[in-house]
Amino acid sequence: MKLPQTPSLRLDGKRALVTGATSGIGLGAATALARAGAEVHCLARSNDQLDALCGALAAERLSARPLPLDLTDVEAVADELAAREVFDVVVNSAGMARHSAALDISPEDFDAVMGLNLRAAYFFSTAAARRMTAVGKPGSIIHLSSQMGHVGGIDRAVYCASKHALEGMIKAMAIEWGPNRIRINSICPTFIRTPLGEQTLADPERRQWIESKIKLGRVGEVEDIMGAVVYLASDASALVTGTSLLIDGGWTAE
Repeated sequence: MKLPQTPSLRLDGKRALVTGATSGIGLGAATALARAGAEVHCLARSNDQLDALCGALAAERLSARPLPLDLTDVEAVADELAAREVFDVVVNSAGMARHSAALDISPEDFDAVMGLNLRAAYFFSTAAARRMTAVGKPGSIIHLSSQMGHVGGIDRAVYCASKHALEGMIKAMAIEWGPNRIRINSICPTFIRTPLGEQTLADPERRQWIESKIKLGRVGEVEDIMGAVVYLASDASALVTGTSLLIDGGWTAE
């Protein structure tokens, strides 16, 4: 009897680009991809933080290069991707939140959240896919979305709107780009201990409510997301596109 081959989770020889790479889930994604063998290009606005990250990865004998850019400058990002050798994997972890009651959100807050979480994500995706298509190469595009792209949340009307829109965008792009073997998916975490997440978790009453909603009884750690990034980047997920990988401890199960 001939047994099937287990798909590899290794990324040796692959080029990866991670946005929002210097903190939180983006930092975890860059680390995970580098440890899986990819040459990782780390995109963020801070040169100092990029140098620190690439230095830490180099200390593990991993391949990492800094790319200082503002993701909301969609023209500059598109030009940069067009000028570089094509990436096999792109991970968009850049994101922001301005939490407030729906009645209190200003147009400036709305535009800021939508500008990064949706507009920048949209044009980052098209820039990556356009480059992959131009050279006839398959690839994997991964967005760090949120469980709030599937449910509602207190004081999160704009954030939820941006993530629900992102999920719809991903589905539509998956349909268009599937024939070119370009996959696009999202990872949807629950509350994770990151600099952004700690703003909410620091409130004892809010944290108690959050933990009551997570069926596994704890908030997430960055390490809970790293395996999912490698999975969606690798050949192990070769038939996965247009979908969401919920890492929410059961929040959305009800």
